[in-house]
Amino acid sequence: MMFGFSEEQIAQFGLTFGVGAFMLYMVFIILQLARESKAGRFGTFVLLLGLGVGLIGFVAKGVIKYLLGDVGG
Repeated sequence: MMFGFSEEQIAQFGLTFGVGAFMLYMVFIILQLARESKAGRFGTFVLLLGLGVGLIGFVAKGVIKYLLGDVGG
């Protein structure tokens, strides 16, 4: 117990909000990269698509687990 929370609760909070904040920061980095390279609209789209596929996959995994009722942990 730390500050009245169990290790599982702290880990769940970190996974939910910590990784979410990290993902938003990565989107900021991608947009900053597009702006500094003067990529334009299509270039920005390609950067977001190419570099954001991993983020989309992570979010999709969470949605699928939620829809299936968290089968298997």
